Amino acid sequence: MKKVLVTAVALTMLVGGYLSFTTVDKEAAQAVAGKQNYKANVYVAGMGGHFAVADVTIDPNNREAPITVNNLGMLNIGGKSHPSHDGRIDANDRNIMFWSTYRPDDNGNLHVGKSDLKTGRVLLDVALPPDERATWSGANYCGSGQSENYFMPVYMGNEGYIDVFAKEDLAHKQRVFFDDLGYKSGEYTFAHGTNTPDMKHFLLSLNLTPDGHTKFTGNTQLILLDMKALEQGKVKKVAEATITGKPRDASGGTITFRQYFTEDGKYLFQSGADRGYIIDAKTLEVKQVASPLPGEAHDMMPTPDGKYAIFTLRQKTFSAADEGDVTDGTLALYDVQARQMVGDSASVCLACHKNFGKAGSAVLCGMDANFM
Repeated sequence: MKKVLVTAVALTMLVGGYLSFTTVDKEAAQAVAGKQNYKANVYVAGMGGHFAVADVTIDPNNREAPITVNNLGMLNIGGKSHPSHDGRIDANDRNIMFWSTYRPDDNGNLHVGKSDLKTGRVLLDVALPPDERATWSGANYCGSGQSENYFMPVYMGNEGYIDVFAKEDLAHKQRVFFDDLGYKSGEYTFAHGTNTPDMKHFLLSLNLTPDGHTKFTGNTQLILLDMKALEQGKVKKVAEATITGKPRDASGGTITFRQYFTEDGKYLFQSGADRGYIIDAKTLEVKQVASPLPGEAHDMMPTPDGKYAIFTLRQKTFSAADEGDVTDGTLALYDVQARQMVGDSASVCLACHKNFGKAGSAVLCGMDANFM
């Protein structure tokens, strides 16, 4: 399959200030927000073995449609054999993105790779099987973090682990299982993780399922790990806390997925299916909950100034081609200071699929973005 990447227009952004939970004059805050506009290339992982490349403009003053998709392209990482939930842009070179796959290929192997965002070319693609200790492989790599020299995807099957790959050649260096942290197989489901902006720590999230694998309680364990120790295949806890949510039932519930820290490292933006959390990065205390949401949240990324959060959502929508409801992949905006969603979400999956004559649901998960 031909690899295609749309080159977006030059990116500009006018931002100022940092995330604040202090008391402020609302009118003054809105006036400042009114001066802001953001542009970015957003890379959204899809189960078709590619990333949607969305050139977007974010205008919080547009209360009906704050996210405009100016152009949609595709970054192909391998097609049907490479369904992905995970992309992580290299902190050392914003033209390089690391990725991992969510399902094994026909040979039973997972893939970890890196791509050139300018050309769309896959630079490296390494195949490896799930660990023999993995008794359930219904879900594989999803969240990931990085340090200066290592890419660290998180295996979300049972039992889970963090892998450590050298960025240069994607040589597999370490594998850290969660029983080293005191969590036994089956007592958690769907692990995710990311790094702090200074790369000194790795944040691991575990959905707590003490009554058995996939029996979601709505509670999540957050564990902050020392990065240097993790690079050596060791675990050293720095902080730990439990956040609470709604137990999963027929109507839905809270399941935590991917997350991001604000650029200043003060807050963690954590997606949680039926909600999003804004969490103090030092104490791991929940400061704000974004809910309800118009779809199921799988990632939550702050704008560079931390004033807004971008969600990736799996959102039900009507499709005339399918004569019924299907799932679309969308981007939605949350105003941190106003504590509310802003306007409608923007399609980044079905909007592109229709151009290729494809019907049916489109499943997204994680994202990363280049702002300027």
